[in-house]
Amino acid sequence: MKHSAIAGLFITAALLASPVFAADEDLCDGNIQKLQDAIATAPATSENAMDNAKAALKKAQDARTAGNTKDCIEVTTGALTKIQTRTPDKG
Repeated sequence: MKHSAIAGLFITAALLASPVFAADEDLCDGNIQKLQDAIATAPATSENAMDNAKAALKKAQDARTAGNTKDCIEVTTGALTKIQTRTPDKG
């Protein structure tokens, strides 16, 4: 009885954790897409700013390929924040 209760807890924990990982992967992929879009549609910015954005995109893609969604999210979020700070929406 005790073993089946412990096994049940592990199974429950695994099932509950799965959507979290999927959400992280979705956030990573979504941020990469936003970063690609921002690079493609960037208004005239300094070459240094564009190089930084492209480097962040490469680093994020490499992290995603390696299965490191945490680093992917950190890199893309930081890059998108910098881009947003430089070119805030007008409206």
